Amino acid sequence: MSAELGSLHSDSGQSTSGPSAIPSLAVASWCASNGWPVHPLSPGRKTPVANCDDCRSRHHRPIACPCLRRGQWCHSFHAATLDQERINRWWGEHPNWGIGVSCGPANLIVLDIDAHETVPPSRDRVLPGFSIPGHIDLTGLANGFHTLAILAALHDEPSPAEDTTTLRVRTPSGGLHVWYQTGEHRRWQSSVGSSPGRALAWQVDIRAQKSYIVAPGTATNAGIYTPIGKTLRPAPVPLWLALELERTGHLPSAKRPSQAGGGAHPSRHPSWTGGGQVGLEPNERLLTSVLDPVKACGLIPEGAGFSTVLNRAAYTVGGLIAAKRLQHAEAEQALRTTAGVARPGQERRIDQIIRTGLAAGLTRPLYETGKH
Repeated sequence: MSAELGSLHSDSGQSTSGPSAIPSLAVASWCASNGWPVHPLSPGRKTPVANCDDCRSRHHRPIACPCLRRGQWCHSFHAATLDQERINRWWGEHPNWGIGVSCGPANLIVLDIDAHETVPPSRDRVLPGFSIPGHIDLTGLANGFHTLAILAALHDEPSPAEDTTTLRVRTPSGGLHVWYQTGEHRRWQSSVGSSPGRALAWQVDIRAQKSYIVAPGTATNAGIYTPIGKTLRPAPVPLWLALELERTGHLPSAKRPSQAGGGAHPSRHPSWTGGGQVGLEPNERLLTSVLDPVKACGLIPEGAGFSTVLNRAAYTVGGLIAAKRLQHAEAEQALRTTAGVARPGQERRIDQIIRTGLAAGLTRPLYETGKH
């Protein structure tokens, strides 16, 4: 299957000879082999196959629908399956069906970048909840590629649209789907564009829980969803993007374990995402900024470089303690607590990293700039 999808690759995202459609059964089976539950889409379209007559005529909760238990496809992504026998039956009998991937059960976040020709919104709606500095020239802003590039640039990061380490799929309308893998323990939420509620950026939709994405290789009347580049697997969602998704409401607050003792608890420190440090004492702001990268690792269970991040934070905390800018007991406890929330059950590893980092940092005081 990888070879078949590979035949659709184009470094520029455009195929000079025109990509060929891959048999739907092959696409659906390949998706399922990756652990991505699939459900059928209407022939030539990107919308789910219609429910049966009974389901269309009466309102009921999908979870209680007998059609799903009987192996029917009613209720869109709720019917998504990894069962190869069912997949063979569905697409074997209906080879003209397309393929949708249910993002939530697959632990996927997909950035759906649009390139629609519409009038841009006001400056405060380009990146909802984010004040774009006045010196940034928005002349020429036209689509989701631009808004995502601005958001990434504000973090000194490359745009996900240019991320060659993850699966990217060119859509028939000229947009792009950027696929990322998430951890199993967090329920990332979906959104559409720059809606007043949960949203990341204008013309950038988020496909996650209770949403689906069109599978790469799927053919519609408008064209084929074509993978670009050489990567056919989603990479872990980048930390900076995970932080932005949390800031914009795409991740419900996680329950934190209660803490014994009188040490500092991360809940005393506001979120690192957007203006949360207003009103804190200088030393508290300082500690919060050091803990932020450690806290961020909790959003991604793998691929976040946790040991390196924690070691760097412990070293910094040690230097700040040596310079008498932080209280030793409180700062060390806050560091341990934050690390424990980010990586529960890894106390021995955390203790070793913190002890090593603190010991090194305590030998090198970090004084304020200009002070000796």
